[in-house]
Amino acid sequence: MINLYSAGTPNGWKISIALEELGLEWTFHPIDLSGGQYAPEFLAISPNNRIPAIVDQDPGPGRKPMSLFESAAILQYLSEKTGKLLPKDPDARWTAIAWLAWQVSGLGPMLGQNGHFKLYAAEKIPYAMERYQNEAERLYRVLDGQLGRTGAFLAGEEYSIADIACFPWMITHKAQGFTLDDYPNIKRWFTEIRGRDAVQRGISMGGGKPTGGPPKDEKAREILYGIKPKVATQGE
Repeated sequence: MINLYSAGTPNGWKISIALEELGLEWTFHPIDLSGGQYAPEFLAISPNNRIPAIVDQDPGPGRKPMSLFESAAILQYLSEKTGKLLPKDPDARWTAIAWLAWQVSGLGPMLGQNGHFKLYAAEKIPYAMERYQNEAERLYRVLDGQLGRTGAFLAGEEYSIADIACFPWMITHKAQGFTLDDYPNIKRWFTEIRGRDAVQRGISMGGGKPTGGPPKDEKAREILYGIKPKVATQGE
């Protein structure tokens, strides 16, 4: 049994999709991102106070339950545990790992910032909006180019954890201000992955609809976005 601590976000869906694709037994424990990520029991699993995180109750003979955080590490762990979703061919395997690293270092953070400044920032800052929109467009082109070269999945003919890592961020393309008609290789790949039964189950069972929308109040905004509360100065 694997316990998944997560929420309905692209990063969270990576793991719930992988768990379903791998046919593992798992239980979803929703984390309320308006403060639940700072609960001591969650911090004991995920010291960076971010979702997703897992606890594998049966990591192997003679081993105690293992907790793990960071989506890329979890995906590699689950893949190695089952021997699935990473190509056996060394070249394809390292290609998949490289694109997994690309997702967690570039695609996710940059699309996250683009979405934040476009949709949720209290102040519309033209410089920030332009910067992250331009970088998001560049990353879309990079992804489209790789899928055009392979004609299939990110690491070649085999569907892998690299595809699972990138796919959930493409779910947000409309909110990000993109149409996949401009990126035919992404559109073909996205449509194929979206049609997989395990992907649909993983999204539904991993929090369902996106945990989105602006925070309901200033306190929730401070918690979710890591904003330091304003400290009143003398005379205020």
